[in-house]
Amino acid sequence: MTAAEAPLTPRYLRTPEAARFLGLSGRTLEKHRTYGTGPRYSKLGGRVVYRIEDLQAWADLGVKKSTSDPGVGTVFPARRQPAAGVTSPRTFR
Repeated sequence: MTAAEAPLTPRYLRTPEAARFLGLSGRTLEKHRTYGTGPRYSKLGGRVVYRIEDLQAWADLGVKKSTSDPGVGTVFPARRQPAAGVTSPRTFR
């Protein structure tokens, strides 16, 4: 096989492939995109694409050594996050 015939390594993944890479559903990744809690993405020709490096960097935010590690750099669930300094009107007991 010549260099011209060698298969290309993908630099960008579309949502279904990116979701499989992360072990998430495509819908969960779409929600992360909507709420701004997910990995960085680009739009090329109207299509959402993710760089593999950005997917890995986002996943690395959740790396912990122990359950007692602080939540700094935590990967948030796919839901709206309260603005910094805003407390929820609900009280939990």
